Amino acid sequence: MAAQATFKSIKAVFPLLDRVLVQRFKPETKTATGLFLPTSSTSNPLPEATVIAVGPGAPNKDGKVIPTQVKAGDRVLLPGWGGSSIKVGEEEYYLFKDAEILAKIKD
Repeated sequence: MAAQATFKSIKAVFPLLDRVLVQRFKPETKTATGLFLPTSSTSNPLPEATVIAVGPGAPNKDGKVIPTQVKAGDRVLLPGWGGSSIKVGEEEYYLFKDAEILAKIKD
């Protein structure tokens, strides 16, 4: 269940440490030929997302900050579970740790 945000824009959210703010891709509700798909086939979230913002990184055991491996605008592959959900208006976003992101997708 998504926590309803008290702020008006997602631009007000700055992830801390090694957190990554992403927005999952929405499944298509209509085919290329114009047929509408049933909600049961579009209810599962897609494993791909766009990175909206990233934190500065987390310190290792020596205190050196290790930067995140993705940057804003990257397309990433996410696990089917996890992440903290944030809802701003009708849009839903997720916060993941950098280590939870499975892969970066290059076009």
